[in-house]
Amino acid sequence: MAFTFRRPPPSVAVSVGVLLIILLAGPASAQGKTGQVTAFWGRHRDEGSLREACDSGLYTMVIMSFLDVYGSGTYHLDLSGHPAAGMGAAIKRCQFLGVPVSISIGGFGSGYSLPTNQSALALFDHLWNTYFGGSLNDTTRPFGDAWLDGVDMFLEHGGAADHYATLAVELSKHNIRAGDGKLLHLTATTHCRFPDGRVKEALDTGIFERIHVRFYNDPGCAAGFSAAEWGKWAAAYPFTKIYVGVPASPAAAETGYTDPAALRREVLPVAQKSTNYGGVMIWDRYFDKRSNYSASIKNWV
Repeated sequence: MAFTFRRPPPSVAVSVGVLLIILLAGPASAQGKTGQVTAFWGRHRDEGSLREACDSGLYTMVIMSFLDVYGSGTYHLDLSGHPAAGMGAAIKRCQFLGVPVSISIGGFGSGYSLPTNQSALALFDHLWNTYFGGSLNDTTRPFGDAWLDGVDMFLEHGGAADHYATLAVELSKHNIRAGDGKLLHLTATTHCRFPDGRVKEALDTGIFERIHVRFYNDPGCAAGFSAAEWGKWAAAYPFTKIYVGVPASPAAAETGYTDPAALRREVLPVAQKSTNYGGVMIWDRYFDKRSNYSASIKNWV
């Protein structure tokens, strides 16, 4: 028996073609899951090693905290008793695994400020020659020839009088080629309520790659994630990736803990509607190791 193929009317052919394109392309969305999970490390001696954190496969970036004294000619790195010996090899291991390692400046102490442009440039020189690609002969490099991947600003005090914008601009000059083809990731970890005056002037330069918004330990977000505050951050810095910052357990924060189920069900669907949604920031490795928080959300991030 012979069958004769009849060409469908043009309107039907167009409809079928459009349907095939839609099916092949999948859901149309400029946002959604990124798989990016950043964790802070260095605040607890018994949180395990940096190498262990990277080997866990849970994180796409680890931030060492904190360089907590600077601005007056003196510098101090506080890693809660973690030994510097072997740290360079651990950093290289993380980088081999594709996990960048940054250093965070600031923290919860009172020993830092950038009162002048000169102090900001001096901090840049210290960072560049101690942890990155600089090579001044009289500089002690605690991690040997290992180079870190970025600088994070985690400021608990300060304001417009500080010169973090100067530091940011100087760091950005080394962002394209930090050496050996390495990028220098410039990030900030802010309070929830917008704007954060401690770091606003620096952020307004528009040169930050990421902002981790802490939706905890802030009166503006006492209940945890705030869609209103998230919208303000996402709108203000459309070319910067915005991260949802959460504590890994109730013990990790005084207020604002969001349990993993609520993060998956209520928070991430809202945050991921923003085209500059970046991922999730976890505070911190110590609590995450005990709660398995990041493991329970990773597939939804």
